[in-house]
Amino acid sequence: MTIPSKTDLELASTAVKKLMAAGADAADAIAAAGTSLGVSFRMGKLEDVERSEGTDLGIRAMVKGDDGAMRQAVVSLTDTSGPALDEAVERVIAMARIAPDDPYCGLADKSRLATDIADLDLDDGQEPDADTLASRAEAAEKAALDVEGVTNSMGAGAGWSRSQVALVTSDGFEGTYSGSSHSISCSVLAGEGTGMERDYDYTSSRHLSELDAPETVGKSAADKAVKRLNPRKMKSQAVPVIYDPRVSGGLVGHLAGAVSGSSVARGTSFLKDRMGEQVMASGLAIVDDPRIVRGRSSKPFDGEGVAAEKLALVDDGVLQSWIMDSSSARQLGLETSGRAARGTGGPPGPSTTNLYMEAGKLSVEELMADITEGFYITELIGMGVNGITGDYSRGAAGYWIENGELTFPVTEITVAGNLKDMFMAMTPASDLVFRYGTNAPTMRVEGMTIAGA
Repeated sequence: MTIPSKTDLELASTAVKKLMAAGADAADAIAAAGTSLGVSFRMGKLEDVERSEGTDLGIRAMVKGDDGAMRQAVVSLTDTSGPALDEAVERVIAMARIAPDDPYCGLADKSRLATDIADLDLDDGQEPDADTLASRAEAAEKAALDVEGVTNSMGAGAGWSRSQVALVTSDGFEGTYSGSSHSISCSVLAGEGTGMERDYDYTSSRHLSELDAPETVGKSAADKAVKRLNPRKMKSQAVPVIYDPRVSGGLVGHLAGAVSGSSVARGTSFLKDRMGEQVMASGLAIVDDPRIVRGRSSKPFDGEGVAAEKLALVDDGVLQSWIMDSSSARQLGLETSGRAARGTGGPPGPSTTNLYMEAGKLSVEELMADITEGFYITELIGMGVNGITGDYSRGAAGYWIENGELTFPVTEITVAGNLKDMFMAMTPASDLVFRYGTNAPTMRVEGMTIAGA
C-alpha cells in the first residue's frame, strides 16, 4: 500500500515554478515529510514518550554565469508558507549566481527519468498509538528480565514512523512515495559488579505483520548478554575469522564506500583503478536492489528522479560498476547508475539502497567445521578503516572457535588486515536474511591478525 503525499508534491511543484520564474536555468525541489512516535521502558517503568512531525523543503537552483558555466545553490526551509517560500527562492537564486563554477552539476538526463512509479508496498497504512507501543516495549523488557543471569536493563523501546518524499524537477519529473517503519529494541546487562556484560537485539520492518514478537526480541537480547559472561583475552595470532550476520554487512559497506563515484572521482579509493578486475574471491556477488518489495531501503526512483533498477556491483568477484549520481558520473565520463540520494539540505550524492552480498552454498556449521582455532565476531568497535589504502583495524568481541565449535566468549580483541586481501579471502555462508539496509550472510575471512593480551 502506498499513501500518496499530494500536498507535498504540489508544494515541490510550486517551488520549482517559482525558481524558474525567478531566473533559474534549471531547478528541482524535494519535500520530505515525516511523523514518528517512540516509547521506552526501563526496569518496568515508562521512561519517555516522544513524537515528532514536520515537513522540510529543499530547493536547488542552477544558474549559468556570463561565461556559460553552471553554478548551483541549495536552501532548506521548514516554513513553507507563501512569503517564506518566496524569500527562500530569492535567496537561493542570489546564492547560485555568486557560487563557484561547477562543471558537473545539473539535472539528470531526461531519458533516464522514471516514467512508471512502482508500488513497492513500503507503507502498511498503520499508525499505532503510544499505549500500543508501550505494551510492546514493556513485553520485550519483561521477557529479557525473566532470563536467569540478567541483572539490569538499559531499556527497551518500540517505535513507529512514516516518511513521505516528493520530488519535482524543471525537466518535468514528478514523483512521490511513502514508507512506514515499525521497530522494537531491547538492551540488558547480565552478571554482577565488574563482571557485567551487555548485549542487545532489535527488529524492524516496513509492515507490522513482519515484525518479530516483543518477547522474542527481549529473550534474544538476554540470552546474548548471559552468553558473554566471563570472557577471556586471547594472545595475538593469525587465525580464520567468522563475522556474524549482524556485523558482516559492514564488510559489504566498506566495499560500497570504495566504489562510491565521488570517492573514485577524487582518487581517494583503494579500488579507483580496478574496474573490470577481480577484487573479490571468485563466486562472490554484491548487489544493490532498490526494488525489493517492502525493503528497508527501497525506493521507486532515486534522488534525481532516475528510474530505480537492480545493479550488480561485483559479479563472480569482478568489479562491475561504480555507485554514481549524475554529478559523479559526469566527473568520470560515465552515466549515472541511478544511485543519487538526496536530503533537503544539499545537492544529490551517490549512495546505496538495499545492498547485499549473495548467499554462499555452505551452512554456518560447514563454514566453521575445519577451523581448529578461530574467532567468531558478534560486535565491532570503532571505525578504523582507511579508504585510501584499504587498511582495516577494529576492536571486536565475540567467541573463540575450537575444532569447529563456539566455546567461550572473548573480549578486548583487535582484528586487522587490509580490505584488498580480505575481499579475496572471503567465503559467505548460506544464511542471508534481509534485516537491515545492508545485509550479508555469515562470513569467513582467512588469515586475519588478531591482537589481544
